[in-house]
Amino acid sequence: MTTPATVPALGAPVFKLGLIGADIGPSRSPAMHMGEGRAQGLALTYDLFDLTARALSVADLPALLTEIEGAGYRGVNVTHPCKQAVMPLLDTLSPEAQALGAVNTVLFENGRRLGHNTDWYGFSESFTRGLQGANLHHAVQLGAGGAGTAVAYALLKMGVKTLTLIDADPARAEAIAVRYGALFGHGRIQAGIDATAALATATGLVNATPIGMAAHPGLPLDAALLRPDLWVAEIIYFPRETALLKAAKALGCRTLDGTGMALYQAVQAFRLFTGREPDPARMLEIQLATPAP
Repeated sequence: MTTPATVPALGAPVFKLGLIGADIGPSRSPAMHMGEGRAQGLALTYDLFDLTARALSVADLPALLTEIEGAGYRGVNVTHPCKQAVMPLLDTLSPEAQALGAVNTVLFENGRRLGHNTDWYGFSESFTRGLQGANLHHAVQLGAGGAGTAVAYALLKMGVKTLTLIDADPARAEAIAVRYGALFGHGRIQAGIDATAALATATGLVNATPIGMAAHPGLPLDAALLRPDLWVAEIIYFPRETALLKAAKALGCRTLDGTGMALYQAVQAFRLFTGREPDPARMLEIQLATPAP
């Protein structure tokens, strides 16, 4: 399926969108949103507000958000390092954004700023489609950073009975375990330190660390800890097949790469921005066709 290079008709709905973050030049969000907008006949633009390129910091976020809102934007996506910093600047938060303590989508509506989080949905939708029927008895998650927080929320919401969260900063994992324990039940999530012990009883593994990205090559744990009966999921989407997934596939594990999380968080954001139903298959094609960073 090829996205048609249509020109919006005169009077087509106009949507000015953007992305706020640092070092976001390689983002595939502009291509996905604008490609889907063109396919639906919308006059949709998607601009990058790169803090690094503008020599700005998180401290400049209030002025930047005011500038964007004043320029008539419908909304913006928000990424590192602004997902938490943007929250006090908003009027209302969705229940998911409130629970996660992070916002990745902001709508400007009738003079109000509405905060949402579509990251958790992105992982959940990708997992449900790509690892249907996976055993959710005990999952081990590596990484409790911004994306990891959303993944942990998604896993618990999907019905994982026990989630062990391991991070290089144990206090960060413990803080998430306490917060989500209060939300989902204290017996369902625990902070861990020893991956060997945790994986001995695990049915699945999620890598939510940067290890495996082109800039951080390698494995996030000893490949000897993998077993054929484990399902293994990544949130990294470049490269699509990380060293972890390659090792897991070689053993016969069911695997899930990170393209789906990136896709479906954008799919949900497109719904929020436009009120229209996007075509995930079309957006995936655009995502995969966009040159790698």
